[in-house]
Amino acid sequence: MKLAYQGYDLTGKSANGIIDAPTRPDAADQLRKQGILATRIDELDAAITDIASGATAGVSFSRATKGSSRHLIELASFSRQLSILVGTKTPLVQAMAAVERQTADGPWREILAAVRLKVEEGRSLSEAMEEHPSFFSPVCRALVQAGEAGGTLDAMLRNLADLTRQQVHIRKSVVGALIYPVVLITVSFFVLIGLIAFVLPRFQELFKSLGAALPPSTEALITISTILRGYWWAILPALALSVFALFAAARSPAGTALIHRTALRLPRIGPIIASFCTARIARVLGVLLEAKVGMLDALRLTRQSVGNLSYVELLQAAEDRVARGENLSDTLRKPGLITPSVTEAVASGERTGQIGTVLIQVAASMDEDNELLIKTLTSLLEPLILTILGLLIGCVAIAMFMPLFDLTAAGAGGAQ
Repeated sequence: MKLAYQGYDLTGKSANGIIDAPTRPDAADQLRKQGILATRIDELDAAITDIASGATAGVSFSRATKGSSRHLIELASFSRQLSILVGTKTPLVQAMAAVERQTADGPWREILAAVRLKVEEGRSLSEAMEEHPSFFSPVCRALVQAGEAGGTLDAMLRNLADLTRQQVHIRKSVVGALIYPVVLITVSFFVLIGLIAFVLPRFQELFKSLGAALPPSTEALITISTILRGYWWAILPALALSVFALFAAARSPAGTALIHRTALRLPRIGPIIASFCTARIARVLGVLLEAKVGMLDALRLTRQSVGNLSYVELLQAAEDRVARGENLSDTLRKPGLITPSVTEAVASGERTGQIGTVLIQVAASMDEDNELLIKTLTSLLEPLILTILGLLIGCVAIAMFMPLFDLTAAGAGGAQ
């Protein structure tokens, strides 16, 4: 069976991949013969689920502090300022102290102070960052380490700042596009609840005093209103528990996998999610390869920065196949996830030896297209939401006033 392993090689570097072995002890023996000390061996499906769960809390879609927009902005500012100071030959400790002084009091400044102290003690910047993984992602540390090894720390910090700022820009674009529809739906929901729970009971008393015959739609609304007013003490806790249960199920590995796979199959929405994930992969992988990070390490780090399980599985398989000598472009050919134009661009980059540059160009082009796509979708979504909500509120209003119309018509007929 296929087993996924994590461990260290003889040089102390991390090693991971997939191996065929009948049992875990057999896999450990095979790895030991290859000079790899395995610290963890799991069945492939379980390992992928764990990776997906970890990636969901990683760089792109983190629920922790490291994925918040505020922290990403702070990281981008820190990287940009430090790159300028390092580029002017300012000693690293002095440069970090200068950036620290310009940072407002708070957790981020405390982290910068702790990192600076470690650097003063003789640790490298990447090693100091490793002690704060919630603030400095593996991709961040890899870029810094590559800059330290190649003597291009200022350039790598600039790349990190650009990568982080682009991530913030994309997140703000998506959130900004969704704010108006969400506010519109929320306000309309409370308007409907107000009409049914508070306005309709007054009409109900009027209907009873007049002895009017109620149409089925009005009777249905009155029944809903009676239930809401009579059992609100049970409905509200039940709704709260239902929401909590849904969030708990969504955060579980199985729920996360279901949501990720379902999202990619949604009409209209699925292709947008796929495009954003592909652009993210292209940008991170391109930046890492341009920083002279090895292909396998770059794939592993990119996998950790993608939140969708389907793409985690794709990159895990790509890492395994590249380790066996296959071309990256061949490993990424999967319909529905990576478009043919992207794989062809990767193949072209492999032929010219400029795969990193090609991936960054692909990511830039896709980011522009995705931003335009979000704006177009939002412009189409807003009138659709307005129409649907208008129909709902209109139906409630008609159901409330229809008995009055009937009484008016009957009175007019009697007068004649």
